[in-house]
Amino acid sequence: MKKYLFILITIAGFSSFVQSQNFYDINTINSIEITFEESNWDYLLDQLVAAGQEERLIGTVVLNGQFFDSVGVRYKGNSTYSPNQVKNPLNIKLDHIIDDQLIEGYGTLKLANCFKDPSFVREVLTYEMARNYMAAGLSNFANVYINGTHLGLYTNDQNVDKHFMRTHFGSDENTRIKGEITSGGGPPTGGVWDYYGEDSTSYYNLYDMKSDYGWEELINFLDTLNNHNNNVDQLLNIDNHLWFIAFSNLLVNLDGPINNPQNYYLYKGDNGRFRPVLWDLNESFGGFRMHQTLGNLNTTQAQQLSPLANLYESEFPIISKILTNDTYRKIYVAHMKTIIEEYFDNNLYETRALQIQDIIDDDVQADQNKFYSYANFISNIYNQVGGGPMGVIGIVQLMDARTDYLNSLQEFQYDGPEISSVSHSPESAAPNNEVWFNASVTNETDVFLSHRTGLYGLFEKIPMFDDGNHEDGQAGDGIYGVSLNTGSTNIQYYIYAENSNAVSFSPARAEYEYYTVEVSGIMVINEFMADNESTVVDQDGEFDDWIEFFNNGNTDISLNGYYLSDDSSEPDQWVFPDTTITAGGYLIVWCDKDDDQSGLHANFKLSASGEVIILSDNDMSVIDEITFTQQYPDTTFGRFVNGTGDFILMLPTFSAENTDLITGLNDVISNNIAFELKQNYPNPFDDYTNIDLIIPETNFVKLNIWNTIGKKVATLVNTRLPAGEHSFNWNRTNIPSGLYFYSITINGKTTYKKMIIR
Repeated sequence: MKKYLFILITIAGFSSFVQSQNFYDINTINSIEITFEESNWDYLLDQLVAAGQEERLIGTVVLNGQFFDSVGVRYKGNSTYSPNQVKNPLNIKLDHIIDDQLIEGYGTLKLANCFKDPSFVREVLTYEMARNYMAAGLSNFANVYINGTHLGLYTNDQNVDKHFMRTHFGSDENTRIKGEITSGGGPPTGGVWDYYGEDSTSYYNLYDMKSDYGWEELINFLDTLNNHNNNVDQLLNIDNHLWFIAFSNLLVNLDGPINNPQNYYLYKGDNGRFRPVLWDLNESFGGFRMHQTLGNLNTTQAQQLSPLANLYESEFPIISKILTNDTYRKIYVAHMKTIIEEYFDNNLYETRALQIQDIIDDDVQADQNKFYSYANFISNIYNQVGGGPMGVIGIVQLMDARTDYLNSLQEFQYDGPEISSVSHSPESAAPNNEVWFNASVTNETDVFLSHRTGLYGLFEKIPMFDDGNHEDGQAGDGIYGVSLNTGSTNIQYYIYAENSNAVSFSPARAEYEYYTVEVSGIMVINEFMADNESTVVDQDGEFDDWIEFFNNGNTDISLNGYYLSDDSSEPDQWVFPDTTITAGGYLIVWCDKDDDQSGLHANFKLSASGEVIILSDNDMSVIDEITFTQQYPDTTFGRFVNGTGDFILMLPTFSAENTDLITGLNDVISNNIAFELKQNYPNPFDDYTNIDLIIPETNFVKLNIWNTIGKKVATLVNTRLPAGEHSFNWNRTNIPSGLYFYSITINGKTTYKKMIIR
């Protein structure tokens, strides 16, 4: 019998924005302790709401033991706020007075009070699901205390701010708008994305401009959508939008823009396209059932809400001007089918709802100000709480019947093309080389390669061929091929196939996920560290961010006049002085905003939450570019194999060859240990790492987890164990995501292996 060591690892094969941080870790219930000098703080916060301003009361906050001074706090919310209730939603601005006073890069905390959700899981579960298909916020839970009084358990939702935009879209200064009804009372009314003329004042009651400018751009977009619809793809990210409305309709999220003109954001990317962003999801899964055009939905009507609701409603161009396009409607159905297959046909959504409830069970019981009973909390996963259309329908009660209904519809029963065996050759390429792309496809009429360079660029579709002339085997054998010439940066791509009734994608979550062709040239960005806390110091003894460059060539390269930047809109942000990188050599540039220091110090810092690094030559041609997401303390992102390979998390190899092994450690495997790493890609929602050992002989066993700077973060076992099988389940709640390694010592012999905890 063979035993395996199971490790949570990063899934390879296609790319996506996957983020995990300790403050928003689903297994972490944060503690937020607010202290005001004023004993009448609740009255003062109510007065600020009554004044209709966004002024804040100043206090101190302790987050999970970390102290923050001069923090600004206000109540937030419309229907979820009331001056007569103890547990009101909160907006906490950590950097209200003190600039750059942040927690893990976040400056504003948004706390919702679960006012209309007996289950407590709607918001957190919906965000978790959405992050698989589009840019969506992080969310978990927090216990909130004010002046020593426990207000209760809140959902802790990431703010859709500049930090969010920069992390997901690579920029943060463009037009950013919140869809929000800013005047009037009662239930929300009015259409979504109507055009009311060129006067910006006509839009003030429906949109809250969050950027310094943007009214003209918003109005131009709405004019194009409503009056020049053939060009709407020039101003709207169509694929992102189709994921957005498919997800919203499937989960009957009617307090959002498929039904109400509120609870979403719009951001215009550097590519000129707007994209909607989900927000305020506490009434998803049918928590709100007042449909503007269909009336108040009863249980059956909610379960059988048409996937094409508002298709012919002129006041809802957000849907009617999009889904009347046959191709867009097929993509919309394909995306909804993907979500159903991945979460509902297998009941994963139900499993996750119960797992999340298990995490917060004790805290819900301890919440004396919750709006529903503990019995309601337990039952609302399956059953309605309260009567009539105002009752909160059970999540499983809604979705099991809903997915049965959707799967019975003709458009959902059409068989789309089957795509398999997607590949590209060579696996990694040099600049200005030819790369061939292949896929096996059946039940198709047309097949396309959709590709782009640059992580925030636009995908372009080109036809693939099954004619025997495009590295595709024999004509008519179902194998399609096409080639592209590489530039200096990576190629992202997916396969799109269609027939008369349906479309398909590979990977199924495209365009949000995609395959990547790694392109590396002579002069490359080889490794970088965006959170240098204790690894290596510059010449002045400072722990600064750094970027390592490598020369793959056989001759020295002069970098005089080359440019380095972390901003795609300003690629000439910092210029290299007269500097040479030797053949096969390394070069370090410190990123600390202090280019007055001796040596190479760029005038920008790297963001650990993710951004872009661009290297350009003196003609402003991009030589190399890397876009990265969340980074971890004292851990680097580097090419493996050194100089040419994919970027992976690794231990620092400052100005030296990148290696995938633990630096400075010998990998000694004891003959008495029968185990191995099994890359079975376990469920990414698992709360535990499982380690199973079989020991032939009784021995003293040590099993430790270490971080990248050699600090032990967990001991699983340190005792004498008898011969036989042993299983260890360890909860990693208090260990942040990142790069670690484990050591197993038996009979004085030690094995070291790298692990990535997500």
